[in-house]
Amino acid sequence: MDEKKIILSGIKPSGALTLGSYLGAIKNWVELSDTYNCYYMMADMHAITIRQDPAALRRTTLEQIAQYIACGLDPDKNVIFIQSQVPAHAELSWVLSCYTMFGELSRMTQFKDKSAKNADNINAGLFTYPALMAADILIYQADLVPVGDDQKQHVELTRDIAGRFNGIYGDVFKLPEPFIPKVGARIMSLQDPTSKMSKSEQDTGGCVCLMDKPEDIMRAFKRAVTDSDTRVRYDVKEKPGVSNLMQIYAVAAGKSVIETEKDFDCRGYGDFKQAVGEAVVELLRPVREEAARLLSDKAYLEKVYTEGAEKAAYTANKTLRKVYKKIGFVQK
Repeated sequence: MDEKKIILSGIKPSGALTLGSYLGAIKNWVELSDTYNCYYMMADMHAITIRQDPAALRRTTLEQIAQYIACGLDPDKNVIFIQSQVPAHAELSWVLSCYTMFGELSRMTQFKDKSAKNADNINAGLFTYPALMAADILIYQADLVPVGDDQKQHVELTRDIAGRFNGIYGDVFKLPEPFIPKVGARIMSLQDPTSKMSKSEQDTGGCVCLMDKPEDIMRAFKRAVTDSDTRVRYDVKEKPGVSNLMQIYAVAAGKSVIETEKDFDCRGYGDFKQAVGEAVVELLRPVREEAARLLSDKAYLEKVYTEGAEKAAYTANKTLRKVYKKIGFVQK
Protein backbone atom coordinates (compact mmCIF):
# COMPACT_ATOMS: atom_id res chain seq x y z
CA MET A 1 0.00 0.00 0.00
CA ASP A 2 1.30 3.46 -0.94
CA GLU A 3 1.84 5.45 2.26
CA LYS A 4 3.29 8.55 0.64
CA LYS A 5 1.64 11.84 1.53
CA ILE A 6 0.09 13.90 -1.26
CA ILE A 7 1.25 17.37 -2.32
CA LEU A 8 -0.59 19.76 -4.67
CA SER A 9 0.61 23.08 -6.02
CA GLY A 10 0.46 25.19 -9.14
CA ILE A 11 1.35 28.52 -10.71
CA LYS A 12 -0.79 30.65 -13.04
CA PRO A 13 0.53 30.69 -16.64
CA SER A 14 -0.27 34.39 -16.92
CA GLY A 15 3.29 35.44 -17.70
CA ALA A 16 6.90 34.29 -17.55
CA LEU A 17 8.03 32.23 -14.55
CA THR A 18 10.30 34.30 -12.33
CA LEU A 19 13.34 33.59 -10.23
CA GLY A 20 11.01 33.99 -7.24
CA SER A 21 8.77 31.20 -8.58
CA TYR A 22 11.81 28.96 -9.05
CA LEU A 23 13.61 29.58 -5.76
CA GLY A 24 10.47 29.95 -3.67
CA ALA A 25 8.51 27.06 -5.18
CA ILE A 26 9.69 24.91 -8.08
CA LYS A 27 13.22 24.20 -6.80
CA ASN A 28 11.70 22.91 -3.57
CA TRP A 29 9.13 20.83 -5.46
CA VAL A 30 11.90 18.89 -7.18
CA GLU A 31 13.29 17.80 -3.82
CA LEU A 32 9.87 16.46 -2.78
CA SER A 33 9.42 14.11 -5.75
CA ASP A 34 10.89 10.99 -4.14
CA THR A 35 9.18 11.45 -0.79
CA TYR A 36 5.64 12.45 -1.78
CA ASN A 37 2.99 11.86 -4.43
CA CYS A 38 3.09 15.24 -6.17
CA TYR A 39 0.49 16.95 -8.37
CA TYR A 40 1.66 20.15 -10.11
CA MET A 41 -0.69 22.10 -12.34
CA MET A 42 -0.69 25.01 -14.74
CA ALA A 43 -3.42 27.01 -12.98
CA ASP A 44 -4.94 28.44 -16.16
CA MET A 45 -8.45 28.62 -14.70
CA HIS A 46 -7.15 30.98 -12.01
CA ALA A 47 -5.41 33.08 -14.66
CA ILE A 48 -8.65 34.23 -16.31
CA THR A 49 -9.87 36.25 -13.31
CA ILE A 50 -7.82 38.90 -15.11
CA ARG A 51 -8.31 39.29 -18.88
CA GLN A 52 -5.79 37.24 -20.84
CA ASP A 53 -4.82 37.27 -24.49
CA PRO A 54 -5.90 33.76 -25.65
CA ALA A 55 -2.85 33.09 -27.83
CA ALA A 56 -0.51 34.32 -25.09
CA LEU A 57 -2.23 32.14 -22.48
CA ARG A 58 -1.85 29.02 -24.64
CA ARG A 59 1.81 29.85 -25.31
CA THR A 60 2.74 30.58 -21.72
CA THR A 61 0.95 27.42 -20.52
CA LEU A 62 3.16 25.28 -22.77
CA GLU A 63 6.23 27.30 -21.84
CA GLN A 64 5.47 26.74 -18.18
CA ILE A 65 5.23 22.97 -18.66
CA ALA A 66 8.59 22.98 -20.44
CA GLN A 67 10.12 25.09 -17.67
CA TYR A 68 8.70 22.83 -14.94
CA ILE A 69 10.44 19.87 -16.57
CA ALA A 70 13.63 21.84 -17.26
CA CYS A 71 13.75 22.79 -13.57
CA GLY A 72 13.89 19.09 -12.72
CA LEU A 73 10.28 18.01 -12.31
CA ASP A 74 10.28 14.51 -13.82
CA PRO A 75 6.88 13.69 -15.42
CA ASP A 76 7.45 10.04 -14.44
CA LYS A 77 7.69 11.00 -10.77
CA ASN A 78 5.19 13.88 -10.68
CA VAL A 79 1.73 14.40 -12.14
CA ILE A 80 2.14 17.49 -14.34
CA PHE A 81 -1.13 18.72 -15.82
CA ILE A 82 -3.18 21.67 -17.04
CA GLN A 83 -5.94 22.60 -14.60
CA SER A 84 -8.65 23.25 -17.22
CA GLN A 85 -8.13 19.76 -18.68
CA VAL A 86 -9.48 18.21 -15.45
CA PRO A 87 -13.15 19.35 -15.33
CA ALA A 88 -13.58 18.00 -11.79
CA HIS A 89 -11.81 21.12 -10.48
CA ALA A 90 -14.59 23.39 -11.74
CA GLU A 91 -17.31 20.96 -10.64
CA LEU A 92 -16.04 20.68 -7.07
CA SER A 93 -15.43 24.42 -6.98
CA TRP A 94 -19.16 25.08 -7.45
CA VAL A 95 -20.08 22.66 -4.67
CA LEU A 96 -17.53 24.17 -2.28
CA SER A 97 -18.64 27.72 -3.10
CA CYS A 98 -21.98 26.74 -1.56
CA TYR A 99 -20.13 25.93 1.68
CA THR A 100 -17.96 29.07 1.67
CA MET A 101 -19.21 32.11 3.52
CA PHE A 102 -19.40 35.59 1.95
CA GLY A 103 -17.55 37.06 4.93
CA GLU A 104 -14.68 34.60 4.49
CA LEU A 105 -14.21 35.62 0.88
CA SER A 106 -14.46 39.31 1.77
CA ARG A 107 -11.51 38.99 4.13
CA MET A 108 -9.13 37.51 1.56
CA THR A 109 -6.25 39.94 1.13
CA GLN A 110 -5.57 38.98 -2.50
CA PHE A 111 -9.11 39.95 -3.49
CA LYS A 112 -8.54 43.39 -2.02
CA ASP A 113 -5.18 43.74 -3.76
CA LYS A 114 -6.40 42.53 -7.15
CA SER A 115 -9.55 44.64 -6.97
CA ALA A 116 -7.42 47.73 -6.44
CA LYS A 117 -5.21 46.84 -9.42
CA ASN A 118 -8.11 45.84 -11.72
CA ALA A 119 -10.82 48.34 -10.80
CA ASP A 120 -12.44 48.04 -14.24
CA ASN A 121 -12.82 44.24 -13.98
CA ILE A 122 -13.87 43.27 -10.44
CA ASN A 123 -15.64 40.09 -11.54
CA ALA A 124 -17.29 37.31 -9.53
CA GLY A 125 -14.40 34.93 -10.27
CA LEU A 126 -11.98 37.35 -8.66
CA PHE A 127 -14.09 37.16 -5.51
CA THR A 128 -14.85 33.42 -5.44
CA TYR A 129 -11.53 32.03 -6.70
CA PRO A 130 -10.58 30.81 -3.16
CA ALA A 131 -13.34 28.20 -3.54
CA LEU A 132 -11.64 27.00 -6.73
CA MET A 133 -8.31 26.99 -4.92
CA ALA A 134 -9.88 24.89 -2.16
CA ALA A 135 -11.22 22.50 -4.80
CA ASP A 136 -7.75 22.23 -6.37
CA ILE A 137 -6.34 21.08 -3.04
CA LEU A 138 -9.16 18.98 -1.64
CA ILE A 139 -9.96 17.07 -4.80
CA TYR A 140 -6.60 15.26 -4.53
CA GLN A 141 -6.94 14.81 -0.76
CA ALA A 142 -3.68 16.72 -0.44
CA ASP A 143 -1.83 16.49 2.86
CA LEU A 144 0.52 19.39 2.14
CA VAL A 145 0.43 22.53 0.00
CA PRO A 146 3.79 24.22 -0.72
CA VAL A 147 3.10 27.94 -0.36
CA GLY A 148 4.90 31.16 0.41
CA ASP A 149 4.12 32.59 3.83
CA ASP A 150 1.84 35.13 2.13
CA GLN A 151 -0.36 32.30 0.82
CA LYS A 152 -1.08 30.62 4.16
CA GLN A 153 -4.46 32.38 4.28
CA HIS A 154 -5.69 30.28 1.35
CA VAL A 155 -4.75 27.02 3.04
CA GLU A 156 -6.43 28.15 6.25
CA LEU A 157 -9.63 28.94 4.34
CA THR A 158 -9.43 25.56 2.59
CA ARG A 159 -9.20 23.87 5.98
CA ASP A 160 -12.23 25.85 7.19
CA ILE A 161 -14.28 24.84 4.14
CA ALA A 162 -13.23 21.19 4.41
CA GLY A 163 -13.94 21.14 8.14
CA ARG A 164 -17.40 22.65 7.58
CA PHE A 165 -18.19 20.06 4.87
CA ASN A 166 -16.88 17.19 6.98
CA GLY A 167 -18.92 18.42 9.95
CA ILE A 168 -22.10 18.01 7.89
CA TYR A 169 -21.34 14.89 5.81
CA GLY A 170 -18.69 12.97 7.71
CA ASP A 171 -15.04 12.31 6.90
CA VAL A 172 -14.87 13.36 3.22
CA PHE A 173 -11.79 15.59 2.92
CA LYS A 174 -8.33 15.54 4.44
CA LEU A 175 -7.40 18.82 6.15
CA PRO A 176 -4.28 20.08 4.33
CA GLU A 177 -1.31 21.77 5.96
CA PRO A 178 0.83 24.56 4.46
CA PHE A 179 4.38 23.49 3.59
CA ILE A 180 6.77 26.46 3.81
CA PRO A 181 10.49 25.97 3.07
CA LYS A 182 12.87 27.68 5.51
CA VAL A 183 15.11 29.39 2.93
CA GLY A 184 13.98 31.14 -0.22
CA ALA A 185 10.32 30.94 0.74
CA ARG A 186 9.65 34.49 -0.35
CA ILE A 187 11.89 36.20 -2.89
CA MET A 188 11.28 39.92 -3.03
CA SER A 189 11.38 42.47 -5.85
CA LEU A 190 14.84 43.74 -6.80
CA GLN A 191 13.43 47.28 -7.03
CA ASP A 192 11.01 47.21 -4.10
CA PRO A 193 12.28 44.69 -1.54
CA THR A 194 9.18 45.18 0.60
CA SER A 195 7.06 43.50 -2.11
CA LYS A 196 7.18 39.95 -3.44
CA MET A 197 8.94 39.46 -6.79
CA SER A 198 6.24 39.54 -9.46
CA LYS A 199 6.12 38.76 -13.18
CA SER A 200 4.34 42.12 -13.61
CA GLU A 201 7.68 43.85 -12.90
CA GLN A 202 9.44 42.69 -16.06
CA ASP A 203 9.57 46.22 -17.45
CA THR A 204 10.86 47.82 -14.24
CA GLY A 205 13.79 45.50 -13.54
CA GLY A 206 12.18 44.25 -10.35
CA CYS A 207 12.15 40.62 -11.42
CA VAL A 208 14.35 38.09 -13.19
CA CYS A 209 12.65 35.48 -15.38
CA LEU A 210 13.85 31.93 -16.01
CA MET A 211 14.32 32.50 -19.73
CA ASP A 212 16.16 35.83 -19.40
CA LYS A 213 19.51 36.20 -21.15
CA PRO A 214 22.63 36.31 -18.93
CA GLU A 215 23.31 39.97 -19.74
CA ASP A 216 19.76 40.92 -18.72
CA ILE A 217 20.11 39.01 -15.45
CA MET A 218 23.39 40.74 -14.64
CA ARG A 219 21.89 44.15 -15.45
CA ALA A 220 18.93 43.51 -13.12
CA PHE A 221 21.18 42.62 -10.19
CA LYS A 222 23.55 45.52 -10.75
CA ARG A 223 20.54 47.85 -10.54
CA ALA A 224 19.04 46.10 -7.49
CA VAL A 225 18.06 48.37 -4.62
CA THR A 226 20.27 48.14 -1.50
CA ASP A 227 20.88 50.92 1.08
CA SER A 228 23.37 53.62 2.07
CA ASP A 229 25.34 51.26 4.30
CA THR A 230 28.04 49.15 2.61
CA ARG A 231 28.03 46.06 4.79
CA VAL A 232 26.57 42.76 3.57
CA ARG A 233 24.51 41.84 6.62
CA TYR A 234 21.19 39.99 7.01
CA ASP A 235 18.56 42.23 8.59
CA VAL A 236 15.17 42.13 6.87
CA LYS A 237 13.81 45.13 8.76
CA GLU A 238 16.76 47.50 8.43
CA LYS A 239 18.33 46.15 5.20
CA PRO A 240 15.51 44.54 3.15
CA GLY A 241 17.25 44.90 -0.24
CA VAL A 242 20.55 43.39 0.90
CA SER A 243 18.75 40.66 2.88
CA ASN A 244 16.76 39.73 -0.23
CA LEU A 245 19.95 39.48 -2.30
CA MET A 246 21.54 37.36 0.43
CA GLN A 247 18.60 34.95 0.35
CA ILE A 248 18.85 34.69 -3.42
CA TYR A 249 22.61 34.12 -3.32
CA ALA A 250 22.33 31.55 -0.52
CA VAL A 251 19.87 29.41 -2.47
CA ALA A 252 21.56 29.89 -5.87
CA ALA A 253 25.06 29.15 -4.54
CA GLY A 254 23.98 26.40 -2.15
CA LYS A 255 25.16 28.25 0.96
CA SER A 256 23.58 29.42 4.19
CA VAL A 257 22.82 33.08 4.88
CA ILE A 258 25.50 33.01 7.62
CA GLU A 259 28.10 31.69 5.15
CA THR A 260 27.07 34.37 2.68
CA GLU A 261 27.56 37.05 5.33
CA LYS A 262 31.08 35.73 6.08
CA ASP A 263 32.00 35.43 2.37
CA PHE A 264 31.23 39.09 1.72
CA ASP A 265 32.39 40.63 4.97
CA CYS A 266 34.42 43.79 4.26
CA ARG A 267 33.50 43.63 0.55
CA GLY A 268 31.34 46.28 -1.08
CA TYR A 269 27.90 46.01 -2.64
CA GLY A 270 29.40 46.12 -6.14
CA ASP A 271 31.27 42.85 -5.62
CA PHE A 272 28.28 41.33 -3.87
CA LYS A 273 25.77 42.21 -6.62
CA GLN A 274 28.18 40.88 -9.26
CA ALA A 275 28.47 37.58 -7.37
CA VAL A 276 24.70 37.25 -6.92
CA GLY A 277 24.14 37.91 -10.63
CA GLU A 278 26.77 35.36 -11.67
CA ALA A 279 25.34 32.72 -9.30
CA VAL A 280 21.85 33.23 -10.73
CA VAL A 281 23.12 33.17 -14.35
CA GLU A 282 24.77 29.79 -13.75
CA LEU A 283 21.76 28.47 -11.83
CA LEU A 284 19.36 29.34 -14.66
CA ARG A 285 21.59 28.52 -17.65
CA PRO A 286 20.72 24.78 -17.82
CA VAL A 287 17.04 25.56 -17.16
CA ARG A 288 16.86 28.04 -20.04
CA GLU A 289 18.67 25.74 -22.46
CA GLU A 290 16.63 22.63 -21.60
CA ALA A 291 13.31 24.53 -21.71
CA ALA A 292 14.17 25.83 -25.19
CA ARG A 293 14.91 22.27 -26.32
CA LEU A 294 11.65 20.94 -24.90
CA LEU A 295 9.60 23.68 -26.54
CA SER A 296 10.85 22.51 -29.91
CA ASP A 297 9.37 19.05 -29.17
CA LYS A 298 5.63 19.76 -29.15
CA ALA A 299 4.72 16.06 -29.39
CA TYR A 300 6.56 15.30 -26.17
CA LEU A 301 4.93 18.18 -24.30
CA GLU A 302 1.49 17.07 -25.50
CA LYS A 303 2.24 13.54 -24.23
CA VAL A 304 3.23 14.94 -20.83
CA TYR A 305 0.14 17.08 -20.28
CA THR A 306 -2.27 14.51 -21.77
CA GLU A 307 -1.00 11.71 -19.55
CA GLY A 308 -0.85 14.12 -16.61
CA ALA A 309 -4.49 15.10 -17.06
CA GLU A 310 -5.52 11.43 -17.22
CA LYS A 311 -3.70 10.60 -13.99
CA ALA A 312 -5.04 13.71 -12.25
CA ALA A 313 -8.61 13.06 -13.43
CA TYR A 314 -8.51 9.48 -12.13
CA THR A 315 -7.84 10.72 -8.59
CA ALA A 316 -10.02 13.84 -8.84
CA ASN A 317 -13.06 11.97 -10.11
CA LYS A 318 -12.95 9.53 -7.18
CA THR A 319 -13.22 12.44 -4.76
CA LEU A 320 -15.91 14.15 -6.83
CA ARG A 321 -18.08 11.01 -6.94
CA LYS A 322 -17.84 10.73 -3.17
CA VAL A 323 -18.83 14.39 -2.73
CA TYR A 324 -21.77 14.09 -5.14
CA LYS A 325 -23.05 11.03 -3.30
CA LYS A 326 -22.77 12.77 0.08
CA ILE A 327 -24.72 15.88 -0.97
CA GLY A 328 -27.48 13.85 -2.65
CA PHE A 329 -26.81 14.14 -6.38
CA VAL A 330 -28.17 11.20 -8.39
CA GLN A 331 -25.22 9.20 -9.75
CA LYS A 332 -25.04 7.76 -13.27
